[in-house]
Amino acid sequence: MGLLTAVIATAVGGAGAVVAAPLVLTAVGFTAGGIAAGSIAASMMSTAALANGGAVAAGGTVALLQSAGVVGLSAGATGAVAGTTGGIAGLVALLI
Repeated sequence: MGLLTAVIATAVGGAGAVVAAPLVLTAVGFTAGGIAAGSIAASMMSTAALANGGAVAAGGTVALLQSAGVVGLSAGATGAVAGTTGGIAGLVALLI
């Protein structure tokens, strides 16, 4: 595939990931109302709490994902998601 295809894949991949991130967070249980009972997020929270003596560590993966589920992605996180996903999509387009 050509360079133009890679550029398009990068843009579409990055934009798609930014749009999909809140939907994916909600689907796995990181909701605006808290972690959904019986969800993947609840399982992650339980595992994190067991590993940390009963509490979920501030700044840990579960805490950051729950924060994103409540308030959305920050500008920095949005850029990171778009850049990483877009870069991967562009690389895959070049390799195909």
